[in-house]
Amino acid sequence: MSTDGSGRRALVVGSTGIAGQALCRQLLDAGFETYGVSRSLATPVAGVNPIAADLLDADGLATALAEVRPNLVFITAWMRQPSEAQNIEVNSAIVRNSIAAAAAGGSLEHVALLTGLKHYLGPFDNYATGVMADTPFSEDEARLDSPNFYYAQEDELFAAAERHGFTWSVHRAHTVFGFAVGNAMNMALTLSVYATLCARTGEPFRFPGSETQWNGVTDVTDSDLLAEQLLWAATDPAGRDQAFNIANGDVFRWRSLWPKIAAHFGVEWIGFEGEPAPLEGRMDHAAAEWAAIAAENGLVESDVNRLASWWHTDGDLGRNLECFTSMNKSREAGFLGFRSTPLSFFDKVDRYRAARIIP
Repeated sequence: MSTDGSGRRALVVGSTGIAGQALCRQLLDAGFETYGVSRSLATPVAGVNPIAADLLDADGLATALAEVRPNLVFITAWMRQPSEAQNIEVNSAIVRNSIAAAAAGGSLEHVALLTGLKHYLGPFDNYATGVMADTPFSEDEARLDSPNFYYAQEDELFAAAERHGFTWSVHRAHTVFGFAVGNAMNMALTLSVYATLCARTGEPFRFPGSETQWNGVTDVTDSDLLAEQLLWAATDPAGRDQAFNIANGDVFRWRSLWPKIAAHFGVEWIGFEGEPAPLEGRMDHAAAEWAAIAAENGLVESDVNRLASWWHTDGDLGRNLECFTSMNKSREAGFLGFRSTPLSFFDKVDRYRAARIIP
């Protein structure tokens, strides 16, 4: 396989997200002329050509992308809505509008779509209540019998591929550990912020989730590994017209990793004790405390809400079922990337410290 992007153009829809930033860095390293679509012209990754556009404005998006004529498109953006019906309407429109605008110039070869494990677990409205699949989840599992915006996005992708003749890939990530500036949908950063707050206040670093997640086997996805698979599938024939899980390739238990995180930050820890202890209900003091931490340590971000997503981490750690995926299909196709989850977590901590995002 060759990922050489010399003379080729890539478009990342959602370039400021945790997956989008990692992907932009790898595309640039591979030599692609890289364009990133977001709601503003700001770009956290130097070298990306930023495009400001509203993904729900089909005509405006088409105008914004008229001169790009990308060869590869990566759709990593989504917008959470109050109901699954609205999630379907909005997020399928993102896929539909992005592909229509990118395909207009006739250069489009491949579209990669990032989704996740709600493909197996069900949508926010009916999360983890009708799961049929056994772990490890595999890509050939039937869709659940309930509306799901991931299914709607896939259907938009499949229909567009048939119309325009490009190849496609779908990438189902688990909880993402990553380094991303200005994006809070990241458990590695959320837990780092939480541990830093505990170190300041003297509160114990208490596991917020369920007994199942504390004791059970699980896995996660490193954002750099995710980007590697996205680029591999877009450039290797074995990745074409396939859906792939993407996780680190190891499994772990939070009861083993949690004490290691606590030791790294120098805080006392508490595991699961009788019932979950969600972060969202315990972080009312976080804004003021973080502002003080940022001022004392010369950090680049004083707004804790731009760093930590309490509700998102609560959701991942609060599940009452075992959750991990099979990487066999991806490996058999030739993608052999791997990450050690503890090393992945602490690599991200080191990068956030170096960037003066955490002390």
